[in-house]
Amino acid sequence: MKNKILISVDVEEFDIPEEYGQKIPLQEKLLVSYRGVLKTMALFDELNIRATFFITAYWAQNFPDMVKRMAAKHEIASHAFYHDAFEEGDLLDSRNELEYISGQKVKGFRMPRLKPVNIGSLEKAGYTYDASLNPTWIPGRYNNRHLPRGVHRKEALWVMPSSVTPRLRLPVFWLSVKNFPLWFSRYCSRRILQKEEYFSFYFHPWELEDLSSYKLPFIVKNVSGARMHKKMRHFLTYLSSMGECMSHADYLEKVHSGGKA
Repeated sequence: MKNKILISVDVEEFDIPEEYGQKIPLQEKLLVSYRGVLKTMALFDELNIRATFFITAYWAQNFPDMVKRMAAKHEIASHAFYHDAFEEGDLLDSRNELEYISGQKVKGFRMPRLKPVNIGSLEKAGYTYDASLNPTWIPGRYNNRHLPRGVHRKEALWVMPSSVTPRLRLPVFWLSVKNFPLWFSRYCSRRILQKEEYFSFYFHPWELEDLSSYKLPFIVKNVSGARMHKKMRHFLTYLSSMGECMSHADYLEKVHSGGKA
């Protein structure tokens, strides 16, 4: 079976500096992501990549025309209503708002910062899958090494984890690709695809902006802007050569009978 490459983008208010004590204006939070989205869309067009955009409803309300442009080629999914605050009612409200703006049925959800989310609440809010799981250990964030690496059912929903290597469970995601040499990210990707035909990778559009002026850890801002854009182009080109790029919903449709059990 041909490899399935699932690339996704978390589109949100650029609030990560506030985790480290730097307050920035709301308009700046929105525009940093918007400029990164423009570069991401151009890169996807160049490489003919179909992806999934997990978007906060608040960001979508501020850039509805861009969301419509995304929806013309890519899957639109929910990244909650706001990136820095969450209430259970946001699950339904964000899905409704994104569907209204994009004109597309929203099937997927990813919780900001990959925090746990109640599967029953997701089902009640009308979602088909949850993409909030990274089955690895990130110090200070989460320890999910005991959870399944591949796509699986949890109650009524599909869980679609980010990809990690077999055995050691090294994550291949935005922070690792940013900091490790490209040859190592490619090696980890190959190892994953030797075991399964599914590979899931995500990043943020703000990474393609120059982050040098922000109070962020070295591992977050060291490679950003033009350097990250170049690195991402090389990595995405490699992933595209390894299989068929598709959205999360496409994968469920083709591999799991439309997402049904």
